[in-house]
Amino acid sequence: MKDLLAVIENRQSTRAPFDSQRAIPKEHLRQMLEAARWSPTAHNMQNYEVIVVEDRKLLEALGAIRGSVSESFIRENYQQLSFSEDELKKKKVGILGTMFPPSWRTPGVTPRPGADEEAPSQTRLVGMSAALVVVLYDPARRAPASEGDFLGIMSLGCVMQNMWLMAHSLGIGFQILSAFSAENVESEAKRILGIPAHLKIAFTARLGYPHSPPAYLRVRRNREDFVHHDRYGNKDLG
Repeated sequence: MKDLLAVIENRQSTRAPFDSQRAIPKEHLRQMLEAARWSPTAHNMQNYEVIVVEDRKLLEALGAIRGSVSESFIRENYQQLSFSEDELKKKKVGILGTMFPPSWRTPGVTPRPGADEEAPSQTRLVGMSAALVVVLYDPARRAPASEGDFLGIMSLGCVMQNMWLMAHSLGIGFQILSAFSAENVESEAKRILGIPAHLKIAFTARLGYPHSPPAYLRVRRNREDFVHHDRYGNKDLG
């Protein structure tokens, strides 16, 4: 049990270039997919398909897709930033603003998409990865009595978590790329990978081995900050 908790505690998003020449062993990929197979899903619908992309030409083509960052993302992301490690440790939520270009992290300045040449490009990192996992779902299928398919979306999150934890336990870097859910990026990715029109990209994850494992300040709220015992307001378990 301690080993499992250690994997959960140490799992992280690997925001770094990977060694594109170092392939992931097929057995490790199979273990990740087996972890996905046993994920809990609403009504056991298993409403997902998984594409594992290793072909270098396909990875480069996917990495060449260019998308734009929306104003709403920048605005809402900006609200979650801390501008020093001390601030992040105090808040216990969000991320460090130093992960983003200057105009996205300067207090009092309104960030604008495309304001910095150094603005991060998630798709660009795909070409520097050993593999890409693309998880698809059929939006026409809904978990029973689940408005907006809330339970189905939760199920896809379980698939993500199972694969992520398994990857971490195997020493494989893992980063979720939200850019592929953007309409213009998704349509081009679907064309490249031959994905049927009725399926949508739930999420993608780039996999690989970083040249230098990044060290991030990771914070979480204390247990007593979110646990209520018997009634709301009775903090923690005593």
